Amino acid sequence: MAQTVTAAVIIIGDEILSGRTQDSNLKTIAEFLNPLGVEVREARVIPDVHETIVKTVDVMRTRHDYVFTTGGIGPTHDDITADAVAAAFERTIDVRADALAILRPWYEARGQEINEGRMRMARIPAGAELIHNPVSAAPGFMLGNVFVMAGIPSVMRGMLQDVGHRIKGGAVLHAHTVRGAGLREGDIAEPLGALAKARPEVSFGSYPWMRLKGKTTEYGVNLVARSRDPDLIAAALLALVEIVEAQGVKPEIDPKKD
Repeated sequence: MAQTVTAAVIIIGDEILSGRTQDSNLKTIAEFLNPLGVEVREARVIPDVHETIVKTVDVMRTRHDYVFTTGGIGPTHDDITADAVAAAFERTIDVRADALAILRPWYEARGQEINEGRMRMARIPAGAELIHNPVSAAPGFMLGNVFVMAGIPSVMRGMLQDVGHRIKGGAVLHAHTVRGAGLREGDIAEPLGALAKARPEVSFGSYPWMRLKGKTTEYGVNLVARSRDPDLIAAALLALVEIVEAQGVKPEIDPKKD
């Protein structure tokens, strides 16, 4: 059987839970990992609470092959993720010379002081490997199977450039989408359910959509098949096309996202 490698994403921040900030890092991480053969199976959004971060990291790192945390590694008092991850691994944490050697020239080149707040971003757990940050210098880190990343999306994306070579993935999860404009889920529920039952080795999903175009409401359904076996996914695609065509609807295969 194809090897399944899984990941979890822990999104840390009171600003996410309050609705003030909208997360986009989960999507970015999932799309980054999928071609590497790593499937995001779980995601949690948690507050800036030390005990909550420790417990969540502890649970997720034993349940999944990889864990990604985003947020809470900046210079302010509420940036407590590094301390919490260190506690989860029972490691000490302090300002590290290698991290400081990255930060000091960055700020000096900009005529800025390495003050107490900025020094906090050089606090790294013992034994952790630094993750390069090409956007704002302050590094993330990898400890065990946990990647500790920035919360700012542009910085997090930059850090991912130093993550891929650390990942040992499994079989890539292939996916195909068949869009049926004007299709209703009730029209295809029965044949789709029968297909899913007949082919349990393939994951099938149905995702209705609706949007306004001028004064007209457009709607339809996206049918998705997922499998790590290229032959199975090809056969599943044909079956989904047949289901849509049976409703008198022209199928769109792998349409562009809109």
